Amino acid sequence: MENYFDFTDKTIEVGGVILHQIVLIRDTCFGKQGDFGGYIENLENLSGDAWVSGNARVSGNARVYGNARVYGNAQVYGNAQVYGNARVSGNARVSGDAQVSGDAWVSGNARVSGNARVSGDAQVYCNARVSGDARVYGNARVSGDAQVSGYAWVYCNARVSGNARVSGDAQVSGDAQVSGNAQVNEITDFIVFKNNWSSGRYFTWTKSNNMWLVGCFYGTGEELVKKAYKDSDISGKNYELYVELVKKIA
Repeated sequence: MENYFDFTDKTIEVGGVILHQIVLIRDTCFGKQGDFGGYIENLENLSGDAWVSGNARVSGNARVYGNARVYGNAQVYGNAQVYGNARVSGNARVSGDAQVSGDAWVSGNARVSGNARVSGDAQVYCNARVSGDARVYGNARVSGDAQVSGYAWVYCNARVSGNARVSGDAQVSGDAQVSGNAQVNEITDFIVFKNNWSSGRYFTWTKSNNMWLVGCFYGTGEELVKKAYKDSDISGKNYELYVELVKKIA
């Protein structure tokens, strides 16, 4: 495929690495020949119909491709990948082995790092952090000073904001809202339990919508107990105990 950009003579040094400003050498769907772009380290950093503009920087083994856009003061580095129709802007950073794809947006002062994945129509913005092996996807939003880490998943229409911390094996989904701004003596926005009687898997209750997520199941406590009893009496009795416990403390 014929390349659509080249290096200019302008370079900057970032952390001992030389980055080259890019310029369009033919008209494209996102600019005209002669339009200047941002800065990349090597030609492999950018491909497809993707573009890096403004003061944005892409370096290392990072790749921006598909119809992705990286702009503003954003930085993509390490082994990170930004692709699909994804957008990374503002002062955002995407690093490590992180991936931002689909129609996802990462903006503001947000950071996506480690082996984290942000995809679908998800948005991570303000000072939010997504790290580790965390997943944020669907129509989910992570904002404020919130942090999603470990093996946690935030998806569907879930919202994580404020000073919230979602970590470990927690899963926040549906229309759940986790703000992390609870007052003293209020129950946390979500609780993660572990199934110690059979599978050993984790399951999550979210306060905002009073819903339970257990494997592929997502529903009310009553629905969970009913389904569990169909599986076995042991399963039913154990889940019933957890549902009743949450009723008492919530």
